Amino acid sequence: MYGTNRQFAEQYRKVGVSTSVVDADPHKLVALLLAGACERIRTAEAALQRSDQARKGKAIGEACSIVGHLDGSLDHEAGGEIAANLSALYEFVIVRLTEANLHNDPAALKDALSLMMEIDSAWNAIPGDQRQIRGAGTP
Repeated sequence: MYGTNRQFAEQYRKVGVSTSVVDADPHKLVALLLAGACERIRTAEAALQRSDQARKGKAIGEACSIVGHLDGSLDHEAGGEIAANLSALYEFVIVRLTEANLHNDPAALKDALSLMMEIDSAWNAIPGDQRQIRGAGTP
């Protein structure tokens, strides 16, 4: 009749994430994606330590998907050199994640996480009055 506490917690988490996305401006959406990619990479690191290959692969696949979306949403016309540099970083992150998955390489996961955390930090440091995004997802 009623779910377990764990089921309720999962439902609440899903509603919380959905609400964050619905209420988010474009800048916040990119921030959520960056945070989500970092979270998935951390999950992959933990799964690798536990030798949980299935969870590791799933988390890396999700991280690659998020990073690919971030890369695909860059506006190269408006973003110029910055967009090109970010795209190269995103592509490098995907390569490192793929290597981590294929070779169970914790160093590759650390590299990917480090880069994504730097991008996340820089993105979140943009002052509020400069957060108008010209074009979809132009970090």
